[in-house]
Amino acid sequence: MTNEQNFVQQDIENFHITEEPFYVSTSDEVEIFESAYKQRVPVLLKGPTGTGKTRFVEYMAWKLSNSSIKKNISNTEKLPLITVACHEDLNASDLVGRYLLDANGTRWIDGPLTRAVKVGGICYLDEVVEARKDTTVIIHPLTDHRRSLTIDKLGTVIDAAPGFLLVVSYNPGYQNALKDLKHSTRQRFVALEFDFPDEEREAKIIMHESGCESEVAERLAKLGSKIRNLREHGLEEGASTRMLIYAGKLIQDGVPERRACQVSVTWGITDDFQIQRSIDEVVTSIFA
Repeated sequence: MTNEQNFVQQDIENFHITEEPFYVSTSDEVEIFESAYKQRVPVLLKGPTGTGKTRFVEYMAWKLSNSSIKKNISNTEKLPLITVACHEDLNASDLVGRYLLDANGTRWIDGPLTRAVKVGGICYLDEVVEARKDTTVIIHPLTDHRRSLTIDKLGTVIDAAPGFLLVVSYNPGYQNALKDLKHSTRQRFVALEFDFPDEEREAKIIMHESGCESEVAERLAKLGSKIRNLREHGLEEGASTRMLIYAGKLIQDGVPERRACQVSVTWGITDDFQIQRSIDEVVTSIFA
């Protein structure tokens, strides 16, 4: 093994999920993802922020690393998960790679997508529609029978390793006509829809992630459910499970319940004073 290969191997080990992430399934999403990985079908996750899309991908990377499915596809010890948080300045070169100057001159540095393609890992593009449009041109050949990545600057085409899987996500509620997946891109994926769990499941998640008491977790889950109903009355986005977990952590640390909900939920959701008052009233009714 060359020094460069050894460096790549050590680097990719940083992307292994070594401990089981806590995840509570709400439907058959685990089985669908396993089937998609086995059949090498790219996956699209869509749903509101804070509904567990990223945690789900982490859980599946861990689960597949320890399953017979991966062993039949790839001989790598673990299944790497390389996550890219997409933003409006992210372009194709950020994903594929670029030439950089150092003390020894010019050298090529692989981007996260290229590394995932070479080693046979999961590449997760979070909020993919936020990236520049040239990124979709790059990923198209990876989402059909070709399973290949073209690197124009090197004049090469790389065939994806057997264990490679492309996963993308986005929040349809935040998108508009200028930021949406083209039909030609959307139809290259199997889609899994995520939404907020029912109160019983959400309470279990809040209690596990925040360490708060079960009664507090149940009240926070109830709070989340009631706030989401306010979306019909002018609230653009409901309370995410993540916000409720933050509130649970503050309460567990001794912050008064209503104050914890105010700073973690009310003020985080909206700046509209009237809607804030409505949320505070809901909080008061639950945490009397």
